[in-house]
Amino acid sequence: MFLLAKFTPILPYPGLILWTVVIFGLFWIIMRNFAFKPIVDALERRDNSIQKAIEDSKAARAQMESFKEESAKFLGEARGEQSAIMKEARAAKDQIINDAKDEAKVAANKIIGSARTEINAEKNVALKKLKKNSGIFALEIAEKVIQKQLMGKDDNESFANGLINDIKLN
Repeated sequence: MFLLAKFTPILPYPGLILWTVVIFGLFWIIMRNFAFKPIVDALERRDNSIQKAIEDSKAARAQMESFKEESAKFLGEARGEQSAIMKEARAAKDQIINDAKDEAKVAANKIIGSARTEINAEKNVALKKLKKNSGIFALEIAEKVIQKQLMGKDDNESFANGLINDIKLN
């Protein structure tokens, strides 16, 4: 016990140094076999998985570039097809409009022709009525003139003018 009281860790004792080196060497061997080796293996596996992930990402990037090129190619083809379809649609629209105009002209000509025939028929009917009515008016005027002649010659002219004014009013 007396020995322990004199012990100071700062003073190097040869036995203490020897036992420290032996214990540290055993500790180092145990740590190397049981701790460092699994840690190094785990780090190597992680390094390998990281390298594999980097290679996979490079392959994915290259594949994405090829997909991008293909999509640009398909987009160009689609735009070309869209342009062709739009040209066809415009041509079809113009054809439909021209056909509609032609049909409208034909229909308008038919309507105009039928309207002309109706107008001519109505005109003929109106002329017949006018001839009939003018004959009746002429007879009425002649009848009234004759009556007036029988009454007196001076008043015949003013009477005829009055009859003409009456006819215009009716």
